[in-house]
Amino acid sequence: MGFPSFDLGLTTGGAAPTLRPRQWQSRLIQLLRARLLNPEPGGHDVLIHAGPGAGKTLGALLSFQAMQREGRIGHFVVFCHRSSIARQWLAAAARLNLQLVEWEPEQGLAALHPSRGWDGLLLSYQSAGRHRRPLSAALGAGSLGPWLAIADEVHHLGLDPDEPEAAAWGFAFGQLTSGARLRLGLTGTPFRADNLAFCAARRVRVREGEEEIERIVPDLSIAPRQLIQAGDVRPLEFRFQDGWVDHGRPQDGAPTETSPLSGEERESWRARNLRRAIRLGDSSCIALRLLLNARKRLELVRPSHPEAGGLVIARDIAHARRITGLLEEQGDRVHLVHSQDPAAATRLAGFQAGEADWLVSIDMCAEGFDAPRLRVVAYLTTVVTRSRFVQAITRAVRIDGGRSSLEAIPRDPSYVFAPADPLLIRYARSWSISEPYLIRPKLATPGSENAGGNGGQQPLETVGERVGQVIQLGGPELPDFLGQRA
Repeated sequence: MGFPSFDLGLTTGGAAPTLRPRQWQSRLIQLLRARLLNPEPGGHDVLIHAGPGAGKTLGALLSFQAMQREGRIGHFVVFCHRSSIARQWLAAAARLNLQLVEWEPEQGLAALHPSRGWDGLLLSYQSAGRHRRPLSAALGAGSLGPWLAIADEVHHLGLDPDEPEAAAWGFAFGQLTSGARLRLGLTGTPFRADNLAFCAARRVRVREGEEEIERIVPDLSIAPRQLIQAGDVRPLEFRFQDGWVDHGRPQDGAPTETSPLSGEERESWRARNLRRAIRLGDSSCIALRLLLNARKRLELVRPSHPEAGGLVIARDIAHARRITGLLEEQGDRVHLVHSQDPAAATRLAGFQAGEADWLVSIDMCAEGFDAPRLRVVAYLTTVVTRSRFVQAITRAVRIDGGRSSLEAIPRDPSYVFAPADPLLIRYARSWSISEPYLIRPKLATPGSENAGGNGGQQPLETVGERVGQVIQLGGPELPDFLGQRA
């Protein structure tokens, strides 16, 4: 059952403006309050799994604010791993009139003392790891009183029981927060590729056949499909470009062998098909047809959403430059961003402000990148892990307050264009379903990224599956058989 949407606009309550929490955020406040009164069975660790756009940052800050007013918690410390995410925390805290201070090592340990007047302290995972010993002394001195530790995207804080210090970020977080009254882990990606557990997460032992394994159990889980039902985020509709892929070169007049992109299950051939599918060649190539269809879709969206923009995920810098050139030839304004560009942050901000029609990126638009104007995503890379694909496509689910007042529920969909790779199609069918993260014994760990798998969930309906055509996954994203599942 989905959660009703609550207004996150400013309301006046007392001397300072406050935010009305969504229903799941109210449940989080109640959960933390109850855990303070009775730490069993979960101890002082609380894990929240909420899909992109749920409002995890505001939910954590609203929870702290409520407990601070009640005199239960005095301060909070946020740990995060990207500067873009840090900026979101600072902006959200400012909306609530909370004094959140970003600590840098050159400021010295005196800046950590609560007498400086801060409500919250913001630390990067990197700084926490490098300066673990002095920070541990400062945070463990007792001057903070009862305090709340918050780990954003907590799945990055791995725990290895055999080599505790090998997972440096997780080890540092565990050491620095040992004196916290509560530890709140936030994640939209509750699994890791290396089969490790992570901090601030409760584990339970379960049996799977003859094997005993551990499962990460969130204390509160808000699946993307619940957020879609509530109107908090947009549904996604998928357009997978299919086609035949040539293999090898004709020799002695023999015909070139071909393989259907969507129907190839042999792993080596599937990967090779995808590499060739994203190449930009003549007008009949899969990548170019995909890109042109994505452009057409953005044009169709713009009459009702004039500021709408698109995102292309490219394979590498040379690939991204070629895509940028093709879009510019069509008259589009394009910002290209990659990690080697010192102006990347400025270009990202420019796109968010509406300076370009398209953003072309290599691995810079995942966690922490928030652009509600995004309505079309073209996925043209060979990276096919579930986490990277879901992080990329869910950049387009966010909706801002201005658009919320103009659109009915369910919201107008955003669109994802991708090559018809079997793995990507599989991920698309289950992106809105929460899956358990199972931690298996090391010797029995399978090669997949999420050992839990899909757990037998039924897929979305696939329509129009013909090789060479576009495979559509019907929307909105909630067919009847999914809406009926608890």
